Amino acid sequence: MKKRVIVLILDSLGVGVMADAKKYHPEDEGANTFYHILNTTPLKIPNLERFGINKILNHPRLKRIDNNIASYGIMNLMHHGADSFEGHNEIMGSKPKKAYLAPFVDNIQEVKIALETEGYQVSIPDTNLPYLLVNDFVIVADNIETDYGQIYNVSAPLDYIPFEDVLKIGQSVRKNVKVNRVIALGGECVTSKHFQQSVERRADGLVGLNSPKSNVYKKGYQVRHLGFGISPQKQLPTLAIKAGLEVSLIGKMQDVIYCDGAKKFPGVDTDRVMRDITNEMDSVKNGLIAATVQETDLAGHAQDPKRYANRIELVDEYLTEIIDRMTDQDILIISADHGNDPIIGHSQHTREKTFLLAYQKQLAPVYVGERRTLSDIAATAADYLGIEPTENGTTFLG
Repeated sequence: MKKRVIVLILDSLGVGVMADAKKYHPEDEGANTFYHILNTTPLKIPNLERFGINKILNHPRLKRIDNNIASYGIMNLMHHGADSFEGHNEIMGSKPKKAYLAPFVDNIQEVKIALETEGYQVSIPDTNLPYLLVNDFVIVADNIETDYGQIYNVSAPLDYIPFEDVLKIGQSVRKNVKVNRVIALGGECVTSKHFQQSVERRADGLVGLNSPKSNVYKKGYQVRHLGFGISPQKQLPTLAIKAGLEVSLIGKMQDVIYCDGAKKFPGVDTDRVMRDITNEMDSVKNGLIAATVQETDLAGHAQDPKRYANRIELVDEYLTEIIDRMTDQDILIISADHGNDPIIGHSQHTREKTFLLAYQKQLAPVYVGERRTLSDIAATAADYLGIEPTENGTTFLG
């Protein structure tokens, strides 16, 4: 019997601060992304209401529908902090590893020596603003758009160096540091001089490329996320490929999840991501379609609740078509990876629980409880597809 699992992640749409945030993320106290968007915008989400979202949110402006059509619950983050890469890899079945936290300056000499040993030309152009310049074009430094000491970026102007070479440098850096993530990225129609002029120090001391200012995202953008302690062989997409099933990764999902053999559909625009899902429902007959809507997270970083609400409404509109295209053997699972409360007072991710909605036309909806890890999504999908279990997570099918 052919079966499909459709996983849809609304990036950063959290539903309330985690219990441990008071200790580790005190600045997030009181965060509740979804609830606060409802407080501050005229958000209309009839399909999510039908699914039963207000049994989780308990917001006075939404209908509480007793005959909801989806099973529902709440998910806790097992990974430390509130990180999209770690969150997505946890969703796909990886057990999070505790990574080392440090600014790049703490590792700069070790990385410099390692790259020079591999034959690269490496310099530190400005000791007052320390970063590595590799082969005259590639900048290795802190990621100054995320939490302190979690991520190092390897950035390059792709008119001067192929992305494959940037990725090799990134992999060399990855081998010599233990931080959560190393990101290799690049864009076209930008100069090396402009890149170097876009390096800056933020208030907490991190030094790195201001990526939006550098224009790296504007044309020909390519990116690869290199995680710490991640084994794709034990994740849902690779296990599905191994079992002979089809796998499609859409939007940010294909940026942060590695799966050899999957069809990949890059894209940030929400309309494009949702159209790719519906198109793949015509193509994939037996397997996994996994997608991420990223513009919600970008609206959170911009502290723009109206834009955030607009993107949620667009997703809700597409749910009508997705439901219509679902067969009796399909499961649709909708969730998030953390929070990004646009009114909490800062522009970074917030450590929040996420909602869980699971719809299958032939299964009666139930409350599946408060789950210990986001990996329960992958564990449930693997159980339903009848494939090898993921590294982490417990199925809620029963």
